[in-house]
Amino acid sequence: MITVTLQRCPSGYIRRFTATGHSGYGEQGADIICAAVSAIAQTTIGSLQDLAGLSPDFALEDGHIWCQTSDPDDMAPEQYKIARTLTDSFALGCLQIQQSYGKKYVSVKEAIFT
Repeated sequence: MITVTLQRCPSGYIRRFTATGHSGYGEQGADIICAAVSAIAQTTIGSLQDLAGLSPDFALEDGHIWCQTSDPDDMAPEQYKIARTLTDSFALGCLQIQQSYGKKYVSVKEAIFT
């Protein structure tokens, strides 16, 4: 199962997200659920860089992806608006995959960013 954890600031902004594990839906290299979560995560990271102009910390490894942005208070208002839209879109995409395929394959969890 893939576990997606969304760590939110008190404002609701997703400051950090992780996706760990493998869904087990298909064979490695041909698993559409793993591919979907990976594609959404990598697109979010690239968009944070190219569209929001941020330099998030991140890692892309087999079975583990994580991304953490700077403190929202350190962002320009337009950067924050873009970053919030992007991270909310990541969350929505993962929740839609969970809804379509079930928690057996993808589990989305929320946590407080500390």
